[in-house]
Amino acid sequence: MYTNKVTLIGFLGSDAEVRTNDDRSLTVLSLATKSSYKKDGKYIEHTDWHRCIVFGKLGEFAAKLTKGAHILIEGEYRSRKYTSTKTDSEQTVWEVRVSSILKLDRAAKAAVEDDEELTEEEVAA
Repeated sequence: MYTNKVTLIGFLGSDAEVRTNDDRSLTVLSLATKSSYKKDGKYIEHTDWHRCIVFGKLGEFAAKLTKGAHILIEGEYRSRKYTSTKTDSEQTVWEVRVSSILKLDRAAKAAVEDDEELTEEEVAA
């Protein structure tokens, strides 16, 4: 048995970016997560940036997200290869293919109707 499931909680570093490729629309999110550890009595913080890809109706929802939004995403960690036109070499990109999004913004910042969780199955219905 195999499983590939990723759950990330973080903040968007930029507004959602909608792209169209061969009549297929997708939304790209740049999600920041932080971790910290103690070294020599001082806390060291580390920020990781995650490229998140959202398709279909869930992508339309994600397209409305703006910089600074606090979200939880679930999805699958994937890699893909492409040939760079700049270096003429094969490159590997790691991304999260998103299957659900939950806005975590505080009630004062977000409207109640925005504080919902969407999955691909619910959007398709």
